[in-house]
Amino acid sequence: MSDDMVLKGPAESWVKQLDIPAADPTRSDQIKNGVSWLLSDDQIKHRAGGYVEYSRTVYKIVDRPGLDRGASIDLQFDPSRHKVTLNHLHIIRYGAVLDRLEGVEFDIFRRERDAEKGVFDGWLTAHVNIDDVRAGDIVDYGSTYEITPLVGKDLFFKNFSTEWEEPVALIRTSIIWPSGQPLQIKTRGTRLKPSISPTGPDTTYLWEVPNPKPVNVEDNLPVTYPGWGSIDVASTANWQSVVDAVAPYYKPATVFPPAFAAKLDDIALRHPVPEDRMVEAMRLVQDQIRYVSLSMGAGSYVPRDPATVILSGFGDCKDKALLLVSSLVRLGIAAEVALADLDEGRALDQHLPALRDFDHAIVKARIGAKTYWLDATNYLQGGRAHNLAQPDYGFALPLSSTGGLEKMPSPVLSSPSIQIAEEFDFPRKPGDPLVLTVFSTYEDADADWMRGNFASRSLSEVSDAYLKYYNKQYPGVQTIAKPEIVDRRDGNIVSVKESYRLPAEALAANDLAKNFPIRAADLGNNSLPTPTIVDRTGPVSLGPQFYRRHKVTVRNLKARFSGESMKNVVTPYLSLKASWSNTPTELQVEWNFQTLATEVPAKAIADYLKTVDDLADQIRWQYDFTYEEPPADVQLSDPAKEQRQTVASMLLLSLLVGVPLFIAYRRGKRRAFGS
Repeated sequence: MSDDMVLKGPAESWVKQLDIPAADPTRSDQIKNGVSWLLSDDQIKHRAGGYVEYSRTVYKIVDRPGLDRGASIDLQFDPSRHKVTLNHLHIIRYGAVLDRLEGVEFDIFRRERDAEKGVFDGWLTAHVNIDDVRAGDIVDYGSTYEITPLVGKDLFFKNFSTEWEEPVALIRTSIIWPSGQPLQIKTRGTRLKPSISPTGPDTTYLWEVPNPKPVNVEDNLPVTYPGWGSIDVASTANWQSVVDAVAPYYKPATVFPPAFAAKLDDIALRHPVPEDRMVEAMRLVQDQIRYVSLSMGAGSYVPRDPATVILSGFGDCKDKALLLVSSLVRLGIAAEVALADLDEGRALDQHLPALRDFDHAIVKARIGAKTYWLDATNYLQGGRAHNLAQPDYGFALPLSSTGGLEKMPSPVLSSPSIQIAEEFDFPRKPGDPLVLTVFSTYEDADADWMRGNFASRSLSEVSDAYLKYYNKQYPGVQTIAKPEIVDRRDGNIVSVKESYRLPAEALAANDLAKNFPIRAADLGNNSLPTPTIVDRTGPVSLGPQFYRRHKVTVRNLKARFSGESMKNVVTPYLSLKASWSNTPTELQVEWNFQTLATEVPAKAIADYLKTVDDLADQIRWQYDFTYEEPPADVQLSDPAKEQRQTVASMLLLSLLVGVPLFIAYRRGKRRAFGS
């Protein structure tokens, strides 16, 4: 690409050039990757149809690793709305200023970071490799972006951090804006206030943060908890302003290509109930329009015409949402597009209104007094209106009905959405194999996920993956038949049956039958966060609620085995409940695990982490299933004393004369987490 897409030239006259501040020597031990940050200065000025932003960055390369990080600069921009000028590039060496601007050559390339997801945004990167940079040099460069919004030209929004993870001598942000258009300010995780001063017809807002203490950004924070200080500055505090900027582009279409119109008419004919029409239209858009996002320029916010989407066979969230809304309206169902954010949506109410607050478009449909939230980018979604797994992105902004944020309902699971049942049939006579049958049932959102997963993989691939899992626990296990998958889409239930055999020689190898493992494999506890608690101040996010069940049945035993040592683990945040039953030839164990909260407060994290360890202990057990019940005339020890949980190092207990190993023993933690 031509390097004339980025210009070289001086900064505009209104820009203030600051003296370079000195780094705080007491923070030198906190410098990362060989770069000491000295200045981050952003200066913004309003102009008709947009604004100009000047940015200056100054840093010192303190050692060799800093050269890898600081000997080049990248200017990223959207050519449809940004005009970029590199104003200066200086190297300061032993107090002398070396001007490197004239020799700068731009390598401009397009890097589509989400291309594998079908998302193309058209942003470019102007890369500058700085020649002859040495450890000890100070790099000082400034650039100007002339920004012309393509949508919402009167909307302004700026967000900046007041704390960094690394030392920085000065963070500075100034905004010059017409006094007749006062800016709105909202802080998050900081109490910093600007100095506000009139400058002719304008007002200058100035924030300066000298030498802020580096912040330790904690992991697994809920999005609603500010991990560092930040400030929103916007031209409006009213979400209706965002609605007004984009709603004209989201009016339902009334004309469709004939073939698609015929499909909608067929839905209307075959499904007189509005709820059924809604589901059928949703599936039509989800399943027949593939996802590709061409979000270049105005395409970041403006959808393509539904007819174009239909004829091309693809669309992004905006395109598919508008197509679904148009289809629903044609079918007599009230519907509108709503904006959402997949990652930060639960904290939208903590920010000022801005188009950039959103990265997703969904549908809000209304039938009578009932509201339905639909995501047209889902694929092969199951259920009918009464059991539809609706998305929960926190808050959404409908584009016509309210002019304000609406809280999306969070699903409440009253029963397990994943149920696994493993049935082990031990051989009745020597030489026979052990037979393992596994029944898995997925419901609600988990059924939707599994349905899409199975659709993208061959049956052989699925079978191989399942076999590899069981072969780790039971070496030598063999597949008897391919998995049997049953999809009851309207009920939104996906069932899988797996069948395996473990030959007698494999069961005998390495005393597997004497140290036979049973475990709850898919309870979700492995995905629980385990953050460090050192100096922790923020809560831990547990994510959306989940509820799962795992059941193990072992048959054809020659003694009565117990699960008496299995304990419940119940806290305000997590619940694992275990139950068991037995007969002289069968043992059944069942675990029910669910999260009871979406986050754990900082003061409870130590107890929470202990609970996570306890969970791992309680869902992995081993039995000696070779034990046989002694003859009835042999006096047994007191079962109440003998049924005690032991560790692997006490396996010799089974050698005690007349003492049956009725109970299981837990595997050591090191093995449990590594299995």
